[in-house]
Amino acid sequence: MESYFRLLSIFVVLFVGLGVTSHGDSSSEEYWKKMLPDTPMPKIIEDSLKSEGGTGVHVGSKGVDVDVGKPGKGPADVHVGKGGTSVDVGPKGKHVSVDVHHKGKPSPFVYQYAATKTQLQYNQSVALFFQEKDLKPGTHMNLHFTKSTNGAPLLPREVAKSIPFSSKKLPEILSRFHVETNSQQAQDMEETIKECEAKGIEGEDKYCATSLESMVDYATTKLGKKLDTVSTYVEKDNKMQKYDFTGVKKVPCKRAIICHKMFFACGVYYCHMTETTKPYMVSLVAADGSKVKAAAICHADTSKWNPKHLAFQVLKVEPGTVPVCHFLPEDHIVWVSK
Repeated sequence: MESYFRLLSIFVVLFVGLGVTSHGDSSSEEYWKKMLPDTPMPKIIEDSLKSEGGTGVHVGSKGVDVDVGKPGKGPADVHVGKGGTSVDVGPKGKHVSVDVHHKGKPSPFVYQYAATKTQLQYNQSVALFFQEKDLKPGTHMNLHFTKSTNGAPLLPREVAKSIPFSSKKLPEILSRFHVETNSQQAQDMEETIKECEAKGIEGEDKYCATSLESMVDYATTKLGKKLDTVSTYVEKDNKMQKYDFTGVKKVPCKRAIICHKMFFACGVYYCHMTETTKPYMVSLVAADGSKVKAAAICHADTSKWNPKHLAFQVLKVEPGTVPVCHFLPEDHIVWVSK
């Protein structure tokens, strides 16, 4: 059963002595404009800042309290579920896929983890791995792109900083978000925190951003303030079908940072950077005429990855032998220096 968060409302109580109420997304938008005046904000970020009903910051004396709510109740229905792509690479029409919604299992976008027995399975909630040689016009693949449904909103930095983000504080975190201790939501949140706390592989610089401001700070510190962003755009949800690669463009940059949206009750992005990452934009047209602009990432050096990583199982290759590529779900972001 899919894990999901039903977000009814977010009420944040801060230890301040002022009796005011404000909306949480405006300060984040202003910070973006201040730090990145020449960089358009991606639509996926705009949507993430605007949870239904807005994020209310209220004054009080009880600390931060976030109401996730009950399934099926209330007007705000933010569903964390399918998102990504799948590919038909198996025999007799079967497709080998990698589960993006990992349900307490390591994310396929984290290099140091081995695949679990249940992660490699035949389903349509996946991240596609392929080889760089396939990135060319005229390539045909059977794919299933789905629009992102991980609608957990990004909180303003001052609010996010007041909520603990540590394995040692997990019971308190679950209590703040009203998440049942033994639920799938709790398992997903615990796995996200562990992935953020784990040490990266050799040559990888990593950081988990719990607010837009902290993600902007990380990107500008590493790449400077003249930045572009790249992300996947899915025109509409559709079925598994044949896609034609109509255009492939390498995104010019010396370095890139990839930020993957993680499963949590509020917006958390796992951002990492290596010197051997190459971003591409791929234009695809489906058999039914629908179009996708997909961000693809190719990793030129996988020699330090876990030998049992999902990518090697899908491609049947050894670490460090060939560049490994994958498409990004719609709510993931690539930062590149202009």
